[in-house]
Amino acid sequence: MGKGNAIGQSAVSRIDSRAGIRFLPAGDTAVVVEFGSIIDPAINAEVRALDAALRADPPSGVIETVPTFRSLLVHYDPLRTSQADLVERIGLLLSRPSAAPKTGRAWRLPACYEAEFALDVDHVAEAKGLSAAEVIARHAATEFTVYMLGFLPGFIFLGGLPEALGMPRRTEPRIRVPAGSIAIAMSLSCIYPVVTPGGWHILGRSPVRLFDPRRVQEPTLIAPGDRVGFATVGRAEYDRIATAIETDTLDPAVEFRA
Repeated sequence: MGKGNAIGQSAVSRIDSRAGIRFLPAGDTAVVVEFGSIIDPAINAEVRALDAALRADPPSGVIETVPTFRSLLVHYDPLRTSQADLVERIGLLLSRPSAAPKTGRAWRLPACYEAEFALDVDHVAEAKGLSAAEVIARHAATEFTVYMLGFLPGFIFLGGLPEALGMPRRTEPRIRVPAGSIAIAMSLSCIYPVVTPGGWHILGRSPVRLFDPRRVQEPTLIAPGDRVGFATVGRAEYDRIATAIETDTLDPAVEFRA
């Protein structure tokens, strides 16, 4: 434990001078590269750029990388590399001029904002001094960037929510949020991939399965760096799409690519 902390502290002192980037040990098989302390599109772009660089040419021993809002978790095999060597290799990557992350895939997902699905739209409208229709229109008109996946398989954190819709989380989380619920909180939007407790404000619902274990090769539909927009549909079209997905007569990976 002492050795791991010593390595982490050494890396921190060496990297701190470059835009506040820090290396933090995460046990003896992972290291965190931390780019900042806030949710910010520029910071997230740096995270995704390093993630892409490591995936394109992974140093020996790297097993997996996990991008988050402001940091990248790098899992490694301690029998093939050491934390010190890995920090050195990543530090060399960071010392080079950073390339912008590649543009991810673009999606246009169907979204039903009708009243039975828009459980919190009236509350958001009242809090923001807007009509319910204005709340829905502003959300539906936004192109979001997927900052990260987390909380649940396929749960996408969408950056780019209009400032006029920014809301704190609900004071009383729901015990059961329906799968597909489209929600907002703080400066983010999301889609709940499965039924789960949740505390974000629900504005609508999408019939698209973001996580489907039947898709063996790629069970998670959308990835960090992808862009997501919404196409408003009525309840009848929502039901048609949901049935088609359930019966495998519609492939979301093809149908909803923008």
